[in-house]
Amino acid sequence: MGETPTSTLAVYTARPTVRIDAQEYPKVSELMLGLEMTEHEGGMSALEMRVSNVASDPFGDAGLAFEDDEVLCLGARITVYTGDELEPREIFAGTITGLEAHFPTDGPPELTVLAEDALQRARMKRRTKVHEDMSLNDIARNLANDLGLTPVITGLDDTTGTYVQLNESDLAFLRRLLARHDGDVQVVGEELHVSPRAEVRRGDPDLELHGQLRRARVCADLSHQVTKVTVSGWNAIQGRAVTGASTGEDSGPGSGRGGSDVLRDALGERSHHISHLAVNDDDEASAIASAAFDARARAFVVVEGTAEGNAEIRVGTHVRLSGLGVRFDNSYYVVQTRHRFDARGYETDFTAQCGFLGAGR
Repeated sequence: MGETPTSTLAVYTARPTVRIDAQEYPKVSELMLGLEMTEHEGGMSALEMRVSNVASDPFGDAGLAFEDDEVLCLGARITVYTGDELEPREIFAGTITGLEAHFPTDGPPELTVLAEDALQRARMKRRTKVHEDMSLNDIARNLANDLGLTPVITGLDDTTGTYVQLNESDLAFLRRLLARHDGDVQVVGEELHVSPRAEVRRGDPDLELHGQLRRARVCADLSHQVTKVTVSGWNAIQGRAVTGASTGEDSGPGSGRGGSDVLRDALGERSHHISHLAVNDDDEASAIASAAFDARARAFVVVEGTAEGNAEIRVGTHVRLSGLGVRFDNSYYVVQTRHRFDARGYETDFTAQCGFLGAGR
């Protein structure tokens, strides 16, 4: 398996490109000390950028570089591109929501720029509302329109019902509903992407240990694995019990022995019961059982790795890892990333999950 190249050039410059309100400022690039962009399942990316806050003027004097509040200012739009400077790829677009000044005793003043993507507005908007006769597709589409984003939504149109948003932010409400139905939300550029977890695939790079994959720590853990999930509730209108059960529908990418199979062989059967959620009918109970089972199954094997800076490694990427041995060489689903640029260069930290063990056996 060959690695996916990060550039068409053998040697390239990977210094991030930063645009403020769609414009590049040489002063920002020249004084940048470090940058981190983090993202995880459930949406909302965050950016932290450090710059030196001292610069010389044409007269030979020096002063604070960004004190004029014209470039790095609260409310400004910031976009970050990484990878080859000649072929940069956008990894973050959002709004500056915080500025932190640091005046150390052993160095020049620094300014830290804090920013969040478009879901920040959904995080801040809290309300109580009853959503009647709507599907998750409808709710996500309405949120996209509220945020001025283009909705890119697949599936989730068979979830029509009445949903109560009780003193919740729009983001927390959507996350809660998607968790029940095994869905995910992310902002990609100017689009709001919402879909079932099984349909998310934002790329499939190959990484090899001691190649682009610089380090890795992998753990296969049976402590949260089960062989069956059951759900029960009560339909007050019909006056009857509601039940559902699942042994899994989607364990994510990869191949080999699943966590439930390994658990059954090693320790025996283990069932998990859910009774605290409100469910309307048997179909909804079964869907919740499947979502709960699959969430556990996909987290059977977890890898934490650091790779050469790669803008393609994002939440929802199916990354194929090799060089980890027959137990752990597999395809993994990325659930969290941190893109870092500092004195060591550009690196990407990631956490990824796989529901299987021993694909190479």
